[in-house]
Formats: sequence, structure tokens, C-alpha cells
Amino acid sequence: MSVSVIIKWGGQEYSISTLSEEDTVLDLKQSIKSLTGVLPERQKLLGLKVKGKPADDEVKLGDLKLKPNTKIMMMGTREESLEDVLAPPPENDDVVNDFDIEEEVTEVENRPVKPCYLFHIQEEENLAKIARRVKDYKVDELNPPRPGKRLLVLDIDYTLFDHKSCAETGQELMRPYLHEFLTSAYEDYDIVIWSATSMKWIDAKMKELGVTDNPNYKITFMLDSAAMITVHTPKRGVVEVKPLGVIWGKYSEFYDKKNTVMFDDIGRNFLMNPQNGLKIRPFMKAHLNREKDKELYKLSLYLKEIAKLEDFSGLNHKHWERYLSKRQNQ
Repeated sequence: MSVSVIIKWGGQEYSISTLSEEDTVLDLKQSIKSLTGVLPERQKLLGLKVKGKPADDEVKLGDLKLKPNTKIMMMGTREESLEDVLAPPPENDDVVNDFDIEEEVTEVENRPVKPCYLFHIQEEENLAKIARRVKDYKVDELNPPRPGKRLLVLDIDYTLFDHKSCAETGQELMRPYLHEFLTSAYEDYDIVIWSATSMKWIDAKMKELGVTDNPNYKITFMLDSAAMITVHTPKRGVVEVKPLGVIWGKYSEFYDKKNTVMFDDIGRNFLMNPQNGLKIRPFMKAHLNREKDKELYKLSLYLKEIAKLEDFSGLNHKHWERYLSKRQNQ
């Protein structure tokens, strides 16, 4: 029987369909090397397990019970790429367009109390989608909500983790101060991870970063792309967003708009709840920026300050640094 898999690495996908069930994991790594140039000893294949344990090189692919075109995420760096990764960026280095929609977020914030008929229809459709997610989406709780705690909802890619740079381990791509940030936040907030990917990748990334079983904090639950909804925007057409109403609907006794804040590097994800969104600076090119990125450290101080408030409704998270500076001066 042939085995077909898709390897995700460095923001690209590589298809492999030349192996059989009698071939081993090492054979797979050799095939990956021919496509990516990453040596087998530098490859780390996330989520590739047998009987709940990471698969060794001698394990046969047939023992892994892989479905056709299974996607496998790889960590690893080509030898010849190491110098390029550590080299300073060119002066004209392009900024990645995150397809943000700041103008439309502002329109939502400032929309009139009595919107037009068309807008009213769209709003009703969006609320119906949220209601369906509240009813049908299954949340697998990792730890129970804690009464009296605020809620912190976190994105993964470019927020906690540089998911496109190449590296041998997730630790190399982890945003600085991640564990210190989560440890501090856990004192006042229940923590939820919400990524616009599948739960398979969320699980793999959180385990690789050492978040899932960290003894200093606990994750309440994680949400994937299936909990998101599509909304129509006048300028960008149909986009996917992360409506906090899904969480508020499922956990109305714990969380609402008054005690929730969401961090994401893409502003469109706040479209249904702009008041609760804080747009974090994206963490990219980890090898270059690891030593100077202090975003999570400063945000941990901000979270500590606003945790003193009973109601977040009066905050404008766009100006979180100004708010923090003012509080520290006082």
C-alpha cells in the first residue's frame, strides 16, 4: 500500500506519495530532505506518533495508520540557511500584509444605534451564525473556568509563535517571555487559545512550546477555525472572524464583554467585538527579533493593571501603552 503525506514547513506544503507502508520514518525523512534540503537529523515531525509516543526513525509508516494526504508539520533548518537566517534584513525588506481591515473595525465601533435595513439583515445573519456555534461547537475543557477571573483569549501564529520561520525546535520560534507572560496572566485571567487553524495543529504547537502541561499556569480550553464565522464587509467582501459571542454564549455565567480581552495580530478577527480586541505587534523573523521583542512582557503589566477594573468597557486597547505608562507614572 502506498503512503501519501503533505509536509508543512516554512510556510509551504510539500507532497510526498512515493513511499509504501513498509518504508520507515527515516525513509520519509530522506524524502523530505530531497524536497526541502533539511537533513534527517535536523527534522522534527510534529504529531507523528505511534501508541501515543513520538515515532522513532525505525518505525514503519504502516504502523502510523496515516490517512491519505495526512498533513505533518516539520521543524528544521537547512545548513546553508543558518547564515541567511542570522543575517541582518535588507534595507528594503517588505512588511507582510496581514490583510487587516482597521477602517471597517472603526465603522463597527461607530455604527449608529439604528442601522440601515441591509446592515440589520447582515447583523441578524451574523448573530444566527454565532448562535449555531454556541449550540453545535464542542468545547473540550482542559481545566474548568474559575469564578471571578477575567478572560484572556490568545491567538497563536505571530502572536505567541513565529510559524513561518525555519528552526529545529519550537523553542527557537517562541515569542520571548511567553511562559512568564502566561504565568502572570493566569493569576487574574482564565486563558483560552483560539487559532484560525485545525485543532491538530493547535495541539501540536502548544505541546511543542511547552504550554499544554506547564506547571505554572493552566489553559482553560482551546478553539479552532470551526468556531469562527464568516461576515460580509463592504470593502473586503467575505472574511473570517473570531466572535467572542461564541465563548460568552457557552459560558455566560463566567465571561462577557465586561471582563474579556483578546490578543491577535490581525485586526479583522475583532470585527464582531472591536471593543474587546487588542492588536498585538506580530512576532516574525524570530532569529533576528528574539533578543529585542518585549511585547509580552509589557502586555503582562497592562493585563495586571486592567485586572483591577470591574469593567473593561471603558478601555480603548489601541492605546494600551499610553494607559500603562500613565498608570506606572501614577
